[in-house]
Amino acid sequence: MPGEHHAQDEVWMAWPHRPDNWRDNGKPVQAVFVELAIAIAQFTPVTVIVSDELYRQARKQLPNDIEVLKIASNDCWMRDIGATYVINNNGQRRGISWQFNAWGGTLDGLYDDWTLDNAVAKQMTEVTGDSCDEVDLILEGGSIHCDGDGTLYTTEECLLHPSRNPQLSKSDIERQLKEILGVEKIIWLTHGLFNDETNGHIDNILHVVKPGEVLLTVCDDPTDPQYAISQQALSLLQQSTDAKGRKIKVHALPMPGPLYLSEQEAEGIIPSSGMVRQAGERLAASYANFLISNGGIIFPLLDEKHDAKAQSVLQAAFPNHQLVGLNCREILLGGGNIHCMTQHVPSSANDSPS
Repeated sequence: MPGEHHAQDEVWMAWPHRPDNWRDNGKPVQAVFVELAIAIAQFTPVTVIVSDELYRQARKQLPNDIEVLKIASNDCWMRDIGATYVINNNGQRRGISWQFNAWGGTLDGLYDDWTLDNAVAKQMTEVTGDSCDEVDLILEGGSIHCDGDGTLYTTEECLLHPSRNPQLSKSDIERQLKEILGVEKIIWLTHGLFNDETNGHIDNILHVVKPGEVLLTVCDDPTDPQYAISQQALSLLQQSTDAKGRKIKVHALPMPGPLYLSEQEAEGIIPSSGMVRQAGERLAASYANFLISNGGIIFPLLDEKHDAKAQSVLQAAFPNHQLVGLNCREILLGGGNIHCMTQHVPSSANDSPS
């Protein structure tokens, strides 16, 4: 599995539309989605999938250089429903189709029917022209980060959650991930971001810069529940070495907020049994939820008090990349952010980072 910092051929996204997740029938978030697609397209070709019913809506709003395909999904979190790609030593690329159960299935999933989502990865590989390995492991793409050099980062909170693969032990899951993704070492954080409804995805608290180097969301308020989580993760990372024996350099990203769902924002959401969208709910906001795509870093602007500091930290970590910040509160209201909304297709010519 290549790292996200390696060269990419495409970035895929899925049109947001669920009225129980997106306020006002998705119109506000669709406007931000278009801005995001345009920003990514500066660096990498973008493909957007959408249902037949909403095709004309998406096609009208997106510029002509962005490809729009009629592939339906239950929601829009392409990182979790799209294919994860691996490349062998001969440069042959393959897609991995994980089993998807809406972040918890019947135990604590966010919606009841995820049939369309679970079929996306296979269709994606058919379009990209790659063979597809359909595996039995329940896993979302946002729950893993890889450095492309043998090390994978994840959280126990998510991969060992009883709603994923309760029949498998930690060592069973490690063995499968090493075999499927070609990694040599897995670094497990205990928890992800506080109140993250994905059960603690790694991509909402940590991002890989390159082998031996990561960004981590760090909270500076000892009274905040995120403080202890981040301090534990920081200590673990500083005491760890990666698959090649490197000590891990950690860049500390500030934590925005804390931010909360407003009454006005909550009023525009149609209630459902799976997703809790109530005024006053704490939002799982993180600057770590950004996308590396070739020469660009597309990152969320979330809090005026911390946006400039986050940008400074990101620029220091990626001195040769162009940073593009987008106001992403509308995406955050749905439970994720830029990284969650995108899935990259790595180039098979991946000898050197972008």
